[in-house]
Amino acid sequence: MKNIVTFKIAPALVIIIFIFWGFKKPLNTTSYKCMIQMANYSGEGAYIVISLLNPKGDYEKTLYVQGDDDQWYSDITEWWKFHGKARADIDAITGATVSGGNRSINVIQIEDNKINKGYKIRFESAVEDQEYYKKDVEFELTTAALKSEFKGTGFIRYIRMLPQ
Repeated sequence: MKNIVTFKIAPALVIIIFIFWGFKKPLNTTSYKCMIQMANYSGEGAYIVISLLNPKGDYEKTLYVQGDDDQWYSDITEWWKFHGKARADIDAITGATVSGGNRSINVIQIEDNKINKGYKIRFESAVEDQEYYKKDVEFELTTAALKSEFKGTGFIRYIRMLPQ
């Protein structure tokens, strides 16, 4: 009798759990074009990391990595402390480095529930045998900011965000 009850209840329980987890509402995200215009400098291409910071200023997510040779990721020191050597996969798309005077246009995904809630976007940049800029560009994640242009303080001349 006990086995019959177990065989009837267990499958029903599995189905209920599957339905609960399978139909969770996905997070709404919006795609943004992000143009990065580099300052004129000589030397190697810049590695750039775009990160989402929570309202406390802590790293929450890597949105994009510009530079595909992971040997140099540790040169972006603050982000590397968050990302760490132990994480083999980066939770963002990677692209080639960007040289002085050039620009890149990338698409990044931002969760809608992070906008106007005190979150920030940070652009860190580093160039081999040159400087590292922890806050080359940093701005609060607001509706107005996502349609604006921001000047850089290091290798980035400016960035412009445009909703798609």
